[in-house]
Amino acid sequence: MADPATGLARVYRGHLFHVAGSPDQADAAEHLASLPDGALVVEADGVIGWVGPYTKMPERFAALDVVEAGFILPGFVGTHVHFPQTFATDSYGGGQLLEWLEHCIYPSEARLSDEKFALATARAFTARRARVGTTAAMVFGSAFPHAQDALFSESREAGLRLVSGRGVQTNGPPSAAPLITSEADALRLVAEEIDRWHAVDTHDAATALLQVAVVPRFSLSVTPRTLAGLGELYESVRGDGVYFHSHMNENNRPGDGEIDAVRALYRGESYLDTYDGKFLSRSAIGGPSLLGPRSILAHAVHCQDRELARMAETGTSIAHCPTSQLFLGSGTMPWRRTVASGVTVSIGSDVGAGDEWLIARVLNDCYKVHLSEPGSDSVALHPADLLFAATLAGARALDMEQRFGNLDTGKDADFLLIDPEQWEPLALRLEHGTRVDDEARSAVQTLFTLLMGLREPAITGVYVRGRRVAAPQA
Repeated sequence: MADPATGLARVYRGHLFHVAGSPDQADAAEHLASLPDGALVVEADGVIGWVGPYTKMPERFAALDVVEAGFILPGFVGTHVHFPQTFATDSYGGGQLLEWLEHCIYPSEARLSDEKFALATARAFTARRARVGTTAAMVFGSAFPHAQDALFSESREAGLRLVSGRGVQTNGPPSAAPLITSEADALRLVAEEIDRWHAVDTHDAATALLQVAVVPRFSLSVTPRTLAGLGELYESVRGDGVYFHSHMNENNRPGDGEIDAVRALYRGESYLDTYDGKFLSRSAIGGPSLLGPRSILAHAVHCQDRELARMAETGTSIAHCPTSQLFLGSGTMPWRRTVASGVTVSIGSDVGAGDEWLIARVLNDCYKVHLSEPGSDSVALHPADLLFAATLAGARALDMEQRFGNLDTGKDADFLLIDPEQWEPLALRLEHGTRVDDEARSAVQTLFTLLMGLREPAITGVYVRGRRVAAPQA
């Protein structure tokens, strides 16, 4: 049956998987819902009207058109990806983080100073997001306002959820010079972006698809004075639902790694302190904290226990990026210790250090790296843990769990249709893979195969609020 792009009430029938309700991260497996012949009823307003076994669908929905699907999943939520690095994946010539930034990334990002190239990049970025089913994303933005305008415009046209903010940089090496502004200009440009784009589509942060974040690249890219100014700005807009996003504790190479450099520059006790207003010598308070329920810090590979405790206390979340951590040799975020701290751990592709756009491919790396943690730290993540990290945890990190993240009745209908026949290796694995006789365990095995083997061609429908996402044309 035809599946038009308009938001009409209809039924989507297929094998549904999602983590239902609002469980703690450690309890995801107990809340895994599997409906082999399920029905997802989407109302005309884009809200999920009912979900359950197709044979038990209420009579009031019987007249609706039915769209047949192989599998139905919640839309993927990516909580860390770099828009100006769209064409910088697999960049060779820098080794670990700081060298890679200087030799590969700063020159790549500087190219977006050209308005024509920035528009082409925004279209390519948005199209790729649409094709891989990342329905909501926290996006590290460009330093150039015209590039950010292009990103927001293309996202709005496509119908995707976007949180983004210009990458703030007031300090850096010569290769970063085109990206650096004065502190006064940095604050002005952030404020202007908030005025121009935050919740512009609905004028309500609780329902908007387009939202803005305050985004210093990382503590080495700014000064204590800049952080103080950003903290004061954030305090003035926090109540409007503006976000905060940056990097933390990514690379710990002894002597010249990121963490040592941050602690040397700020003379503080921890990396997190620089975002918590404690960025003067010996972690003295220098300004308002940037932590909170709409604050997401990428990586958090090498955290102190007290940093994790402080993030949990403030509701600050982690964007876990295992693919990029492999690419840059940054190490492995310890899964058991981090989740046990109570911090929400969501998933980020971190394109361009990450070279996988599809969140399922990042989950593939996530499973492998944590299984390979040494000794008792090793963990074979349950498929529900992986699905939770890629969907509901991301919505929770974005403080939007009440709107999307799973397929519960009453939430916005953000979901993916997957047809394994469009990617033959996946179809063959699902058809011929060994399954146990127990129905519940067999479903878990099927979900694992689906997540590990999913590739872009098998994603045949991407929906936000019940409307099919329209990928922009180049």
